[in-house]
Amino acid sequence: MKKNDRYNYVRVPRSDEGERTYDVRGIHLPSVTTILSRTKDQGFIRRWKAKVGEAQAEAIKNLASKRGTSMHKFIEAFILGRGYEDLTSLGQQAKTMAGKMIETGLTPIDEYYGSEVTLFYPGLYAGTTDLICKHNDMDTIVDFKQANQPKRKEWIDDYYMQIAAYAMAHDYIHGSSIQQGIIMVCTPDLYLQEFRFQGVELRQWKHKFLKRLDEYYEIIQEPRINEKELLKEFEKDANKK
Repeated sequence: MKKNDRYNYVRVPRSDEGERTYDVRGIHLPSVTTILSRTKDQGFIRRWKAKVGEAQAEAIKNLASKRGTSMHKFIEAFILGRGYEDLTSLGQQAKTMAGKMIETGLTPIDEYYGSEVTLFYPGLYAGTTDLICKHNDMDTIVDFKQANQPKRKEWIDDYYMQIAAYAMAHDYIHGSSIQQGIIMVCTPDLYLQEFRFQGVELRQWKHKFLKRLDEYYEIIQEPRINEKELLKEFEKDANKK
């Protein structure tokens, strides 16, 4: 996989104290994950915690987070062509999961523009996406996810909206035309899933994210967007492309 320097990405300082924010030119923008978390229906999570217990739920969450972080580091090291190792049992499990994604998921990628790239939409939101690349000759944003069990599409709306948000930010800042989003999910038993979306479906997820963005700013009582106007602008851009 070769590097294409078409886009000039910049590092943006991130703060994880409290809710995650990014310091973009002195303005602290909420992360995409923060926005989605604050506006998500928490009913399922509350029921799950009640079923397994708060302590067990927290332990499962922490284990998955650590495994996911290690898996991402292995994949990033492969993409950048540098070494990385985690000799813990959890790290070795993450390594096999990363290997599955590399062996199968990354095969159609000819070149990449950036790995672990910070993206932002001025005044509204920011976030870090795993990979921006050319996948089967389409400019694509890819997010790598780990899961304890296989996912159904109807369970992962937030994953779709996350990529849609990154696509909007990338197109706005870099004048690009991201054509496709791919969510790659791998379980510890090495079951790999790919959820791809493009065209009309990608635009639909952009609209859904904008509604959640509007809800977020209503919650914190800082209305900053006119959703209808933004949707008009995105539709104009889509029609031009």
